[in-house]
Amino acid sequence: MEHYDLIVIGSGPAGRRAAIQAAKFGRNVLVVERGRRVGGVSVHTGTIPSKTLRETVLNLTGWRERGFYGRSYRVKEDLTAADLRARLHITLNHEVEVLEHQFARNKVDTIKGEARFLDPRKIEVAGEAGEIHNFTSDKYIIAVGTKPFRPDYVPFDGEFVLDSDEILELKELPRSITVIGAGVIGVEYASIFAALDTHVTLVEPRDSMLDFLDKELVADFTHQLRDNGIALRFGTKVEKIEKHGPGDCETTLEGGRCVRSNVVLFAAGRMGATPALNLENCGLEVDHRGRLTVDKMTFQTGVPHIYAAGDVIGFPSLASTSMEQGRIAACQALEEKAYDPPEYFPYGIYAVPEISTVGMTEEETRERGIPYECGIARFRETSRGHIMGLDTGMLKLIFSLKTRRLLGCHIVGEGATELVHIGQAVLNLRGTLEYFVENTFNYPTLAEAYKIAALDAWNRMPPLES
Repeated sequence: MEHYDLIVIGSGPAGRRAAIQAAKFGRNVLVVERGRRVGGVSVHTGTIPSKTLRETVLNLTGWRERGFYGRSYRVKEDLTAADLRARLHITLNHEVEVLEHQFARNKVDTIKGEARFLDPRKIEVAGEAGEIHNFTSDKYIIAVGTKPFRPDYVPFDGEFVLDSDEILELKELPRSITVIGAGVIGVEYASIFAALDTHVTLVEPRDSMLDFLDKELVADFTHQLRDNGIALRFGTKVEKIEKHGPGDCETTLEGGRCVRSNVVLFAAGRMGATPALNLENCGLEVDHRGRLTVDKMTFQTGVPHIYAAGDVIGFPSLASTSMEQGRIAACQALEEKAYDPPEYFPYGIYAVPEISTVGMTEEETRERGIPYECGIARFRETSRGHIMGLDTGMLKLIFSLKTRRLLGCHIVGEGATELVHIGQAVLNLRGTLEYFVENTFNYPTLAEAYKIAALDAWNRMPPLES
């Protein structure tokens, strides 16, 4: 029976960063991965594949050029599912090779198989061929991620009624698709298929979507979804889903309304991939979604030598935050110097258009009773926006009236997930409105929108008291 200083279960963003950080401290580390190759959900069915699919669709459809050449403009006629998968496989292979090299360079051991706890200190790993390996460790980090929520009333078949993992294996591009769930995954895939000129119906039982975002941003995004041809069905629950034949699915909504489509994508939530771990053997319990509860500063579970990080602990469930959680968890577990998780981090949604946000929303600012002013810039107000043919896109900045500090930055439009990092830096360094007003930005760039938005706010703000 082999013993390790640290065993990491899962090799996604949290797991791989935790393992590499521990190895850099000189500890012997084992990573257990049940998938065919390392990388976890992020590399194989989640973050990287969906973002690669998005980029491929925007490139091959000529989406970004339609502002100049019209909606009928195409880079490649008669797009197929095979066209989309070709770039996907190249990207995924590269990601896996980089990760395998990182593990090898840092002398991190890996084993393929499914782990389960035998007791708080011992695990059993069952390999594909039925072989069993036992390991013990001083510390554990659980980073198994999540899997799609698959309720019994949905007749999943892997071909026409799909979850968010299976959608990547489509054999043919559908003429129409019903997407159930207007969370991050749902709106990303709905907007990507709309860019393919697929007729999309987005169904959400709540009256709104993406409630954690600034409401003005959501309103602008919603308008763009409708303008891109997506039919929104909010405030309506799904009663049943039926298949009448290949490519003929019927989704019945509350109140009797029916939506016919070639394909149904069910993207209403995910579950922690914890059932196989036998957590009861180590004294841990999960919530109704299979997620673990941890201390948000140390990522320690209720069992002192076991930590957890990544999607398995719930919100925000981002690859970027999972990486930092994994690193911090490794430092805490091994009693090495660790920094606190940042108060503000950027949230990116890779829909069409992109959304990215950092800091407080306008609603949160009001709830806290902070006097504030907002400034807004439209991408069409920038010269770069005209050059790119952008008719849409906005950047919103929120400033404190008392200190003039930046409180929040919210962007919807082309390049949002890149642009947000300027706002992130200023916010975390406690910068003020004057930074944007007094500094020079490259011309022409979309980043000029920061100065336009700051000046918009400055025009309505009283002078700073000396």
